[in-house]
Amino acid sequence: MGQVSLSLLGLMSIILGTGVWIGIGLIGTGAALLWLFRPSIPFSKLLAQQSWNTLVSPEMLALPLFILMAEILFRTKISEALFSGLAPWLRRVPGRLGHITVMGCTLFASVCGSSAATTATVGRITARELISRGYDRDLVTGSLAGAGTLGFLIPPSTIMIIYGVMAEESILKLFMAGILPGLLMAAAYMGYIGIRALMDPALVGATPPSTRLVEKLVALKDLGPLLLLIVGVVGSMYGGIASPTEAAAVGVAGSIAIGFFQKTLTVKGLLESARQAADSCAMIGLIMVGAMFLSTAIGYLGLPRYIAGMIEGWGLSPFMLILVLLMFYIILGTVMEGLGCIVMTLPITLPLVMAAGYSKIWFGIFIVIVVEMAQISPPVGFNLTVIQRLTGDSMARITRATMPFFLIMTAFVILIALFPGIVTAVPDLMAQAR
Repeated sequence: MGQVSLSLLGLMSIILGTGVWIGIGLIGTGAALLWLFRPSIPFSKLLAQQSWNTLVSPEMLALPLFILMAEILFRTKISEALFSGLAPWLRRVPGRLGHITVMGCTLFASVCGSSAATTATVGRITARELISRGYDRDLVTGSLAGAGTLGFLIPPSTIMIIYGVMAEESILKLFMAGILPGLLMAAAYMGYIGIRALMDPALVGATPPSTRLVEKLVALKDLGPLLLLIVGVVGSMYGGIASPTEAAAVGVAGSIAIGFFQKTLTVKGLLESARQAADSCAMIGLIMVGAMFLSTAIGYLGLPRYIAGMIEGWGLSPFMLILVLLMFYIILGTVMEGLGCIVMTLPITLPLVMAAGYSKIWFGIFIVIVVEMAQISPPVGFNLTVIQRLTGDSMARITRATMPFFLIMTAFVILIALFPGIVTAVPDLMAQAR
């Protein structure tokens, strides 16, 4: 079995190292392994079967709809509305407008599902505005990088959908499980910004003029369209009115309505959104097919059982196992995009975690957070690239600015490992209510 393990690593390194698409690389690795060690298995028939089973899954239908919704919202004035609606309420809070990035990303993540889209949409207004008002450049870019990752954790989340399909777990339960961790992580980011501002007031510029209560209430109207969209998408799911797929359809309709109401979305823009969403879905679909095929192939070879037995022989406690996996994913995230980290490792890591006593729901949130960490890990971290395009700063400077938020995420992973109830609290509560 050691020969199979070495062959898997060697083949994957060679194939993916040639620069081919991840999905094609995964299919090629699985086919080569079967040809070498199980030539009696018709891999072409197996590939066709796995492709069909993966792509026609009802849960997968929500994915293109949420991606389309994010593309449409990117072409609206949502980012401007977030800034003008939140700014009057934060002028006297420690950290002042520095919290807009975190709060804006938290709200936008509630209807987006994409980390990169959240970072780009919120950052294109907040980054420029805050820096022009004298806010510390590193604090602004670091908070944007950290808060932008909430697009994966706060539901709806495209990564959660992919994980749910691969792990055969309820998408809705995963969405519920992401609520409390997402809000707590946003609170941790805001706490850090507030503490930094108290220690060094110069980081957040000059004290802005006071704002009357009437002006604050009037500003809330700018948040109205987004809040209604959140209620329509998230509220319909948790209220039992709509499935994730139906809620995604509501979100698409609502985002189109917002775009035309703001007079920022044209027919040409709508068609461009559809084209971009189709490109993203085709890429993700190919990766999913390759991942499921490779997972089935190594299952036939008995590799997951072998690795699970080997790690079990190490005698690690459940908590130590999580620490090992955390370090493994942090290292992997420096050289591989987050989605690739999930699809290539899940067939092996999920059985290990379940054997240690953690649930699929808990591991789903764990792996989403470590994928978020990959989003801000150089040199591949995609959020860092998005911020570089927005600010023009060097990658080294953005990486340094992001490090405190990366450490907050690391500490949060350790926290949920010690207290798994943080993840399961909302799903358990909703189950009791029903």
